[in-house]
Amino acid sequence: MSSQDQTKTWGSCPGDWADIQEATSKAGYDFVLNKLTRVPGLKLLDVGCGTGYFCKLAAGQDADVTGIDAAHIFIEEAKRRLPSGAFFAGDMEQLPFGDQSFDVVCAFNAFQYAANIKNALTEARRVLVNDGKLIIMVWGRKEACEIMTLLKAISGLLPSSPVNTPGAFALSENDLLEQILQQIGFDKIYASIIPSSWDYPSPDVALRGLLSLGAVSKAIENNGIEKVKEVVSEAIQPFVQTNSRVIYRNEYKIFIAEK
Repeated sequence: MSSQDQTKTWGSCPGDWADIQEATSKAGYDFVLNKLTRVPGLKLLDVGCGTGYFCKLAAGQDADVTGIDAAHIFIEEAKRRLPSGAFFAGDMEQLPFGDQSFDVVCAFNAFQYAANIKNALTEARRVLVNDGKLIIMVWGRKEACEIMTLLKAISGLLPSSPVNTPGAFALSENDLLEQILQQIGFDKIYASIIPSSWDYPSPDVALRGLLSLGAVSKAIENNGIEKVKEVVSEAIQPFVQTNSRVIYRNEYKIFIAEK
């Protein structure tokens, strides 16, 4: 996707993404942070950094943080969230950094949206130092992700996509990610399954967070906000708990590849 397309897809509700939705991946962020050696000045790049939630957590562990995202409006939010970080609007297939610039490159549910996934992963490897780590989080099995119910609910509201357009689960099945990593030169690849609960304090907050998702933003563009609100609100109902919290139980798969 172009920067303009990414901004349109992911940037319709940047405040709600920053304040509500980005934190739903915290189980994955915490897992990754626990795997990193806490070395002051560790040079870390977050590809598809969104509004900088993970970057702020990594900076709290003394990492020297850089983030890049194709959505300009997300980058502005990231700069506000972490003024000490270095944030750039740009394309993951053309990273504006020199060879071997980073000790760690991370990406959380980002690479599957590249126009050419192999090119994006090759760029990530290029900017990684020898013995550095590439850490990638993608969705786990579809049957273990309750958020699939929402994606199914809005599927009829989405515009037709070109054949072979990457989707949220593009790197989650058929060992595709492992195969590409091996093709571009990674021979030490470790994978872990991480359970994650998307836990919202109320249906109203859940609605705001879910409306900031990229797929939902596309549905809004195609059908208007009121129709999409109606569909998403109905889809939320089975996940409302007796205490009014909304909980979706999902699964992530995290890969650590050593250069």
